[in-house]
Amino acid sequence: MKSEEDYYGDQVRCKNRSLFKGLRFLPPGTTVESGEKGRVQGSLRVQSGQPGAEKLSTIAVKGFQGTSLLDFPGRVASLIFTGGCNLTCPFCHNPGLVLDPGAFPDFPVNELLADLKKRQSFIDGVVISGGEPTLDTGLPAFLRQLKELGLQVKLDTNGLLPEVIHRLLDEQLLDYLAVDIKTTPDRYGELHTRPVSPAPLLRTIELVKAAAIETEFRTTCVPQLVGEDELRLIGELLRGAPLWVLQQFLPEHSLVVEWQELSAYPPGQLERLGKVAEGYVERVLLRGL
Repeated sequence: MKSEEDYYGDQVRCKNRSLFKGLRFLPPGTTVESGEKGRVQGSLRVQSGQPGAEKLSTIAVKGFQGTSLLDFPGRVASLIFTGGCNLTCPFCHNPGLVLDPGAFPDFPVNELLADLKKRQSFIDGVVISGGEPTLDTGLPAFLRQLKELGLQVKLDTNGLLPEVIHRLLDEQLLDYLAVDIKTTPDRYGELHTRPVSPAPLLRTIELVKAAAIETEFRTTCVPQLVGEDELRLIGELLRGAPLWVLQQFLPEHSLVVEWQELSAYPPGQLERLGKVAEGYVERVLLRGL
């Protein structure tokens, strides 16, 4: 077992850190318009039953960071963030994108693609995160555009829409897939305002374990949701997977205000949890120590 810093080098960021820092967001209330005829904007949506919908529907990009050395293992990447989520995890570190994505106007997708094209000489790929990107009907079409630029794609997802993940894998639109396993599936109802069926997550776990691309499962070790018992139950589900990342909980950015006052596991305890996880997967990394 290694810490991520040991594994990837000194320039490593805990994934739990608030990702708003250093990102570009259009100010709330901004109206995005284009004077160029025929230009496709990030707000464009076409219902799936309409002719040409697959071609025209594009992604709603809420945040963009041009260059990161830390978020796509082994690659230099740009970061793209979508809005909205099908969970409201109390420890979520991007609450604005979850609770009020409409407060962040869409980036014009054509301008974003032009920016990425200029970066082709020094970035390897793009990380799509959120929010929950698989909710966006424009995701597949956007990933095809990234592939046309010759860019690799990493997707961060909560895994609750396995049909979308299956499609993206089937179309070979992903190069790296990271799936959050937040606690045991039977406790997912604690992560939302209504019941959450565990079946979709279980289907995604099997898809990821069978995928022919780089993958990782990751668990933020929130003491209220993940202890040794939970870790062993999750481990049984992930058994044989190539990589399981245990992340330190950083309470200060939590969606629920009361959770901002909670304490994280001491480093030694997180290391002990890592030892437990080693019994189930090929490799364990600790992130955020």
